[in-house]
Amino acid sequence: MRQLNEKEEAVMQALWKLKRAFLKEIVAELPPPPPPVTTVSSMVRKLEGEGFIGHEAFGKSNRYYPAVSKQEYRSKAFRHLMTSYFESSAEALLSHFVQEEEVSYGELEALLDKIKKQEDHDTQ
Repeated sequence: MRQLNEKEEAVMQALWKLKRAFLKEIVAELPPPPPPVTTVSSMVRKLEGEGFIGHEAFGKSNRYYPAVSKQEYRSKAFRHLMTSYFESSAEALLSHFVQEEEVSYGELEALLDKIKKQEDHDTQ
């Protein structure tokens, strides 16, 4: 699965939020200024051809839905980020966030709690 560009990701974000939507609904959900409907239509067709989006026919219109879940895409994008910029090291990634003050001590504690719970779950 390839990385989406910014505009494609905006289309997917809209679909993940809406769950199922007609083209005009997708356009209405995009950040301003909205691109022309024809541009979004082309992106949707391309994303559909690549397996990111599916559709169901309603007469002459199509209602679109995400064929790739947000969680699935997020996992792939995160793995790409980790391998490309942090040598596959979660420690390096978290250190970056701490150094840039983008994560608080409370958030780190919550993350540690999640890790401990996952480890406990995995050992059962």
